[in-house]
Amino acid sequence: MVSLGVLLLFLGVAAYTDFRWRKIYNKTVYPGIFVALIANALGTWLLDRPQAPGFATTWGLVGLSDSVIGFLACGLVMLACFLLFGIGGGDVKAMAMVGAFLGLEKGVQAMLWTFILGGAVGLTVLIWKVGAWTILARVGRQLLSVLGVKQWTPLTEQERSALAMKLFLAPMAIPAVLLVTELGDRLFM
Repeated sequence: MVSLGVLLLFLGVAAYTDFRWRKIYNKTVYPGIFVALIANALGTWLLDRPQAPGFATTWGLVGLSDSVIGFLACGLVMLACFLLFGIGGGDVKAMAMVGAFLGLEKGVQAMLWTFILGGAVGLTVLIWKVGAWTILARVGRQLLSVLGVKQWTPLTEQERSALAMKLFLAPMAIPAVLLVTELGDRLFM
């Protein structure tokens, strides 16, 4: 559980700077990645010691190999999103940090929940800014054009600007991490 608290501390700083200045600073995520890898390496080393029973589980450590695999998996998926979809570089490093703390399984789950929550917030903001009826009418027109009933109409500048909003993934990572950890199990089971 200590590991979860440290991760939430780093994510809290990243969420604040992401929301406030639209940046996730390296001085936040690099120490977080370092702490996760060192703590999990120490946990792996202590797992082999009979005088430290339960240390890794008490502290919420996943072991060095799972930490490195989680770091690489989350980092590489986010790197692909960075290259293909324009996700921010700070989000890539923040999700890699989550993978380093939580390991492969829970890290990927947290990353997916971050996307789901971010998409839900983005859709809510879009509905708030544009209006539900306007969105439904536009979707209906485009569906008719796909079916061949009506000709495709390109988006207007106003519609493009509404769709070009930036999402804040770091604040969404906090509830995502809480959902996939033991704390989430306690809250929702």
